[in-house]
Amino acid sequence: MPTLTDARALYDLPLNTLIFKAQQVHQAHQDPAGVQLCTLKSIKTGACPEDCAYCPQSIHNQTGLETEALMETQAILADARKAKAGGATRFCMGAAWRRVNDGKQFDSVLNTVSGVKELGLEVCCTLGMVSEAQAARLKQAGCDVYNHNLDTSREHYSKIITTRTYDDRLQTLSNVRKAGLEVCSGGIIGMGETVDDRLKMLVELAQLDPQPDSVPINALVAVEGTPLAGRKFVDTIEFVRTVAVARILMPKAMVRLSAGRASMNDETQALCYLAGANSIFLGEKLLTTGNPDIEEDMNLMKRLGLHPMHPDEARRIHRGEIAPVDAQPAEWPSVAEFAAANAAEESCGTGGCGCK
Repeated sequence: MPTLTDARALYDLPLNTLIFKAQQVHQAHQDPAGVQLCTLKSIKTGACPEDCAYCPQSIHNQTGLETEALMETQAILADARKAKAGGATRFCMGAAWRRVNDGKQFDSVLNTVSGVKELGLEVCCTLGMVSEAQAARLKQAGCDVYNHNLDTSREHYSKIITTRTYDDRLQTLSNVRKAGLEVCSGGIIGMGETVDDRLKMLVELAQLDPQPDSVPINALVAVEGTPLAGRKFVDTIEFVRTVAVARILMPKAMVRLSAGRASMNDETQALCYLAGANSIFLGEKLLTTGNPDIEEDMNLMKRLGLHPMHPDEARRIHRGEIAPVDAQPAEWPSVAEFAAANAAEESCGTGGCGCK
């Protein structure tokens, strides 16, 4: 099992050596040029009782965010169709809840999960704490992945959140894994933590058995009205080093560039891909914060010689069925299909999307 000493030794390598080692691991365990395209949709926004210092959706933070009730299934499916037309192979749904409660709202989410799955998308949910039984219901409905981030190190955690413990988060990860769901878990960089805090978080994740299937690395978006407002955006080289260590410690994980990409230039993102990142979120928003335009993302990928990757191809690599270089690229998004999906969303007439 990797230790903090191991992680720190990697992190402190000359940057070119660190990236070289990350690429060695990446090329051995991943499609060398593949990038999984995902979309994250907030299906219930704001009024969260948790006090996460970074989050504009917390009732403890005065950010001016308008709360929105749980969306209707048909409205979410319209967004899922749009995401698929835009090239996404994973559709992640996030609800600002402390925990999942059984009842009508959870039943609605389960119905939505089934609908999204029928569209041929990989389904991910992030709904707060969840029991093993609830995770099993999500799995039965068609959910593939559950996201629940550790956010930071155990030592720094209490400076960021007090309404949920670190062990609560680890228990949720255990619950979803026991239910047969894949695990997506990562953290946020730039919340006043030390480099060792970042590495401790990665080591905690790497010591899970099995390791997470996806590891989102977020750069803090310092939202006005939150306790972390005004924090300087994370240093580029420090962020790239963190991505590289995540790749080396968790060879088979999808290392996802998540929040903060809107503040990263093309060169920073290129370095992250070089350091082993192989997944991004598409769309103009990540829950409530900005994200690069889809066309910008596709143009950068093409300039770098990268291509979309279907998650099933990644799984075939990880099962040893094919060599990484033999993975088949997913199709590039169709501009015409994306425009048609947008037009359909604007005039669907279902009544669940706000057009009536």
